[in-house]
Amino acid sequence: MTTDINTDKQLDQYLADTKPLLVEFFSSTKECCHAMQHTIDELSKRLGDKAHVMQIDGRANEDLVDRFKIATYPTYILFKDGQETWRDSGRKPIQELEHMVRSFI
Repeated sequence: MTTDINTDKQLDQYLADTKPLLVEFFSSTKECCHAMQHTIDELSKRLGDKAHVMQIDGRANEDLVDRFKIATYPTYILFKDGQETWRDSGRKPIQELEHMVRSFI
């Protein structure tokens, strides 16, 4: 099992922050994950400094996949004050993701 040390450190920093954190666990081998890349990039721009958006490659971070019990890609987890508040998976429209994150700002 492996975890990218930089990813792990960044995740811990974001979890310690008071801003909401949306994490997308993805696999670079899944077409649906590639399709969501633009959505995640645009969401990050729309949210600016009001929330953190982070992508974690599940294949490079197996320990985090186990820690958060990721069963499918993409999986989204929203954290507020270090606690999981929402989780879903599959393709999502940007409006749904943005609404969910903004409800915790």
